[in-house]
Amino acid sequence: MKVELVTQLKRQATAIIAELQRSKEPVLITEHGKPAAYLVDVEEYQAIQRRLDLLDALAQGERAIADDRVVNQEKAKERLQRWLK
Repeated sequence: MKVELVTQLKRQATAIIAELQRSKEPVLITEHGKPAAYLVDVEEYQAIQRRLDLLDALAQGERAIADDRVVNQEKAKERLQRWLK
């Protein structure tokens, strides 16, 4: 992973972004020697968001199972039929 100082980002933002778009490699931005932010390609960011949405949906399903808020397939079909009418 590439690492850049925040001051370098201020001075060379266009070049750093161009390199990011070419390489698709995230850039860690540091400030005073500590991690401050990540700069990532738009497509990679969107892919990460889709994965997080999927993980959130899975977690909701697991919570529903743990809370016994589930129904069998037959009951689900009945509910869907009523809802679709």
